[in-house]
Amino acid sequence: MFTKKSLGILLLLTIGGGVFYAVRSSSTKVNPNEKYEKIMQLVGEMLEDAHYSPRSINDRFSRDVLKKYLKRLDPEKIYFLASDLERFKAIETNIDDEIKGAELKSFFMINEVFKKRVTEVSASYKVILNKPFDFSIDEKYVEVTEQTPYPKSSEMRQEQWRKKLKYQVLDKYVELVEMQEKRPDTSTAPLKSPKELEKEARAKVEKVYNRIFERFKNRLKDDDRFHWLVDDIAMTMDPHTNYYAPIEKRSFDEQMSGEFYGIGASLQEEDGNIKIATIVTGSPAQKSGEIQIGDFILKVAQGDQEPQDLTGFDVTDAVRIIRGKKDTEVRLTIKKPDGTVKTIRLIREKINLDDTYAKSAVINTDDGTRIGYIYLPEFYANFQDPNGARCAPDVAKEIKKLKEENISGIILDLRNNGGGSLMDVVQMVGFFIDEGPVVQVKSKDETPTILRDREKGTLWDGPLTVMVNEFSASASEIFAAAIQDYQRGIVIGSTSTYGKGTVQRNMELDKTGWLTGNPQDLGSVKMTIQKFYRINGGSTQLRGVVPDIIMPDQYEYLKMREKDEMFAMEWDEITPAFYTKWKSDYDLDKIIKKSRTRLADNPNMNEMKKHIKNLEVFSDNKYYTLKLASYKSEKKMMAETVKAIDTLLKLNEPLKIVNLTKDMTRINADSMKIERNTQFLKFRKSDVHLGETVQIMRDMIQDTRMAARKRKE
Repeated sequence: MFTKKSLGILLLLTIGGGVFYAVRSSSTKVNPNEKYEKIMQLVGEMLEDAHYSPRSINDRFSRDVLKKYLKRLDPEKIYFLASDLERFKAIETNIDDEIKGAELKSFFMINEVFKKRVTEVSASYKVILNKPFDFSIDEKYVEVTEQTPYPKSSEMRQEQWRKKLKYQVLDKYVELVEMQEKRPDTSTAPLKSPKELEKEARAKVEKVYNRIFERFKNRLKDDDRFHWLVDDIAMTMDPHTNYYAPIEKRSFDEQMSGEFYGIGASLQEEDGNIKIATIVTGSPAQKSGEIQIGDFILKVAQGDQEPQDLTGFDVTDAVRIIRGKKDTEVRLTIKKPDGTVKTIRLIREKINLDDTYAKSAVINTDDGTRIGYIYLPEFYANFQDPNGARCAPDVAKEIKKLKEENISGIILDLRNNGGGSLMDVVQMVGFFIDEGPVVQVKSKDETPTILRDREKGTLWDGPLTVMVNEFSASASEIFAAAIQDYQRGIVIGSTSTYGKGTVQRNMELDKTGWLTGNPQDLGSVKMTIQKFYRINGGSTQLRGVVPDIIMPDQYEYLKMREKDEMFAMEWDEITPAFYTKWKSDYDLDKIIKKSRTRLADNPNMNEMKKHIKNLEVFSDNKYYTLKLASYKSEKKMMAETVKAIDTLLKLNEPLKIVNLTKDMTRINADSMKIERNTQFLKFRKSDVHLGETVQIMRDMIQDTRMAARKRKE
């Protein structure tokens, strides 16, 4: 029989599926015909009853929801006026009451004002774009911040739009100029004058906004804006708690079961732009090494055809353009969060599950040492199929194959690993420790449960390093934390991992519908229900895992970790578990100090830090020049900086990394596998972070060999 605690752990270890959750029976006052009110109240009750650490749904919560919702509707403060915000003060403490059953009024007020303001702006942007811009004037378009006030008048709002549109036209104009300068000498088309190019740039920007406002008018409905409000209510609890409208849930389920050829990235819309939300492991997007979560897709081209601007497209239409036939080329123009723009060519392919699995290689050093390398893109597990793939048994197989190759140390690469199966994490840590606790899991108002490796002995007791970065999250952080707490090996990476120490589960709102056979399509909530803690007592939430050795990272300065999210849950600690630290043959402190000295004396690393700092300064600047000469100068500087970083990220002398002998038959089975394997090795041969990790591993192996010789003497 399951106890409350054991049921919580069972939910934690199960991947996929919804949770049947019973809300309080007191929700009989809701009129079932008032769908919006019913959804609001059910979500509120669910948040209060089931969330791991629910915030009080009070006036403060209401103000936070309103602030978040207005930011979602108008992130650039280019629709609402200051007078609207004054008007909204009358309802800023009403949302909590409406969640608890009061008549829903605030949404309808905000919605009507928003639609009115959009209509006003839609009638004025064409007036701005009807006149040429003067790019010789020294002025700036200032990006809004939390502190930026809303425009006090329609005239001030119009001026804000003028600068915004001028910046976008300038960007298009420079692009058109550069295209004309790069055209082949054999071209017979007449050269266009600056005046003609400026007019063409304005026409392109106008086309984008025609699409945006057409969508506002004909495609975005009141239901959509209401669902955004409910999602913001959920996310005001914490950034990983979300509301999914019925259509979003159905679309998600269909995508999970379907097959298509594409780049392997899920998209989301943000202020009329298409943003990379997630990247599928093993996909063309992930294997390119150039696309990251948070990038914006500005344009899409089919092969060498003219690119299509995605501004104003919704996600469905954007996906339709990006998808295509197998083995065809798609060219993406990507804008990084720091403002840099690059074009990336990808070949569409079916997402191959082989690419999501653990794989290994051997790195040969000049002194004859052989180092094992294991790449684990995610902690995968197929619990629906008893014979399905799971990462722990797969990693065990790779370790055994590496031992047959006479390796002296193992590098486990968890960079960009977003997590997955907790059960497999616990089992994997057990490969490297004798036995003992791995992680502590705490459900709401319960005593923490310690998950342990209960099998004595190890699969690998030699030198171990773990590579992580800012995108290593959840299960990856648990693994790295356990290795670090046991002092079993050395963790290497950026200043910290992502910092997600919470667990979520899907909960259907329409529970009575499942019993009656008459579901009402109320949607579902992805709810935070549990929290992870290290065996040393500290949470992995918010702070993540701080590596023993920190290396310069090109994405370090971007605000993309858990700590950068609104309403992220706090870090805390509980009582440590009892565990015995690993006794190794190498001096961890000495090796860590040696690596830090080596990094500090490395001119390439220092040069990289300088360039990354320049990107950080540029990213922190909240303005864009509208003067042509200054714009071109800044664009050139950014391009040179990014190119310099890309060069410094590559080793001068490539690593000698080769496949395992046992893998060659499988790899040579078809041309696609050969090509994917070539790309896998190519990236790692020149990886500067892997290069330093190899140096660290050599120091560990050297200490181990010296200790072994002393024991023999």
